[in-house]
Amino acid sequence: MVSQHEAPIPVTVVGGYLGAGKTTLVNNLLRAAAGRRLAVLVNEFGALPIDADLIEAQDDRMIAITGGCICCSYGSDLVAALIDMGRRTPKPDQILVETSGVALPGGVASALSIVAGLRLDAVLVLADAETVRERAEDRYTADTITRQLADADIVVLNKTDLLSNEARAERLAWMQTVAPQARILPTSQARVPADVLLLDGPGPVRGTVAATHAHHHVHDAGLHASEAFAIVDTVDADRLARELIDRVAGLVRAKGFVATRAGPVALQIVGRRPVIEPAPETIGTKGRLVVICVGSPVDRATVEAAIAAAR
Repeated sequence: MVSQHEAPIPVTVVGGYLGAGKTTLVNNLLRAAAGRRLAVLVNEFGALPIDADLIEAQDDRMIAITGGCICCSYGSDLVAALIDMGRRTPKPDQILVETSGVALPGGVASALSIVAGLRLDAVLVLADAETVRERAEDRYTADTITRQLADADIVVLNKTDLLSNEARAERLAWMQTVAPQARILPTSQARVPADVLLLDGPGPVRGTVAATHAHHHVHDAGLHASEAFAIVDTVDADRLARELIDRVAGLVRAKGFVATRAGPVALQIVGRRPVIEPAPETIGTKGRLVVICVGSPVDRATVEAAIAAAR
């Protein structure tokens, strides 16, 4: 039984059509775990070949990953696997659920509502930049593709390095019309900054970070930054979330605590979806917020203006 005083375990659902890059993304995240205990649930091991150098041990239903992470097969009973993960000692810091290529990630996210001790953190959907539009217009695959994209908080538009600049711009514009509720992260080789998807592990989120790789473009997920903000006044949390979503270019995540007239709350933004929940009184009256942007630096003046508008 999960204690009412224990924080729920965050769950990230990773979806996307066949060949979009889910396997590469999960392997990237396992390499970037940096002390976080990740539990990865997959439909079957054959669908997610874990890089051999990450594996410490394995049996028919579990793979032990270097650094304390695990990978389990859930087969036809995802709910039972999630319950089992919630009962493990020590508990995982975060659970990643990798869906099959034809599954709807929103259905997996809905299953979390019946499992105590877990909470949905984000629905991430990968899309192959070369083929996604063609498949979204094909009568055999259109329904699956469009419904997957409609479920997303964040769409990782993968393999953009295979497109010309003109084709890349066209595909981005199209994706923004197909998944207007989501933030779009163009990238290649399923590279997504770890602090966008992996929540705080043993250490704090650093104040300012900019990570690049040899062939990123200015709007690619390879360029990202995070900034920390102190919020000394009470604010309207709903208004603050909306102001941040509307004002801050490149915002993919915000997380922290703020004081409101009704008491302290935990505030998270994933993509364009805000989550506001009661927070322990022990956090005090001074709020703190970390804002993470991809494709552009965090504009401190814009964030501070959003905070001011919510006072």
